[in-house]
Amino acid sequence: MERVEAELFTDGGNNAVVRLPGRRFPGVLIQGDSLSILRNDVAEVVDAFAQGDVAGAREAAGLLLADLDALLTRYTAALEEHEIPPQY
Repeated sequence: MERVEAELFTDGGNNAVVRLPGRRFPGVLIQGDSLSILRNDVAEVVDAFAQGDVAGAREAAGLLLADLDALLTRYTAALEEHEIPPQY
């Protein structure tokens, strides 16, 4: 394990925006339990499609998209606050 200092652009929380040394842009640090939830949400969409439940898949995908949109909004706000143009 290597210890490094990182720049913290948001509060810690479950999805902190941080920049590691040597990186031009920050990234999002997602806690393991939150990553597991995200993975399970994707699996729910896949399972619903596999069972032919298009309505259920659409609903699960919509919730997943909303969660990802919130994460991207938090990331973008952190960039704007620190006057970093988005790389995308």
